[in-house]
Amino acid sequence: MIHMKLATLRTGATTQAVLVNEDGTLSPLERFADVGAFLAAPTEAREAAAATARAADAQRLPAPARGELAQPILNPAKVLCIGLNYHEHIKETGNEVPKFPTVFAKFALTLTGPDDDIAFPAEDHRLDWEGELGIVIGSGGRRLGEEQAADAIAGYTIANDVSMRGWQGRTAEWTQGKIWEASTPVGPWVVTPDEFDPTAQLTTRLNGAVVQQDSVGNTVFSPAALVAYLSTIITLEPGDLIITGTPAGVALGRRNEAGRHPWMVAGDEMEVSIEGLGVQHTRLV
Repeated sequence: MIHMKLATLRTGATTQAVLVNEDGTLSPLERFADVGAFLAAPTEAREAAAATARAADAQRLPAPARGELAQPILNPAKVLCIGLNYHEHIKETGNEVPKFPTVFAKFALTLTGPDDDIAFPAEDHRLDWEGELGIVIGSGGRRLGEEQAADAIAGYTIANDVSMRGWQGRTAEWTQGKIWEASTPVGPWVVTPDEFDPTAQLTTRLNGAVVQQDSVGNTVFSPAALVAYLSTIITLEPGDLIITGTPAGVALGRRNEAGRHPWMVAGDEMEVSIEGLGVQHTRLV
């Protein structure tokens, strides 16, 4: 794929896929409602739309205000997530390094925009932050080798796997604590692999204080390994999202002065950044 930084802009009641220019302005990718639709188009159509967008300087839009960007892919066919993928996070949760990826799933309704508020649920007070690297699938495929898998990646983005730990801990299977509606911010951008440093620093802040910081390269399973593994199970399609696990520093691995986990409360603000992929800001309301 040609070098790009992609996003999905909210325009009233509709959305529009856009190129994010170096100065922060936006160039509309005409006829594509979101990044997912753009990635699903034939190569020739994508290249033509990108060329037209870059050439139309007069149609550039100003840099988006907070809340104007939606999650880049509005309705991914699959949202596949990985647990226990950072060595220090594995240690803080008391688990052993897994031989195989720990896989669970989310749904499109679980996702929300990079600066959207998240509703604090009345049913669970044990809310936790989990800044993560997201993989966005481009060409996709089935039973890919790692080299093919690397080529199947359209780009990378940021995700925050906000977890309802009370519900997650009700059973040994995690899904019910991971799929609450509009609880997983994604974005702001999808950045093509050539523009992304695989050792980039991930930082999560809670109310301005750093709570997580690690290189996205310090994982048990690399992006290519995850794509290859998951493609063995199911065909990966353009716009599918893989969320690759969180580093150490989550509330589940911490204790405060009273010996309790410092779960989030309404009014808390999270900020997740990855070098080269931007920053997302989320408030619990």
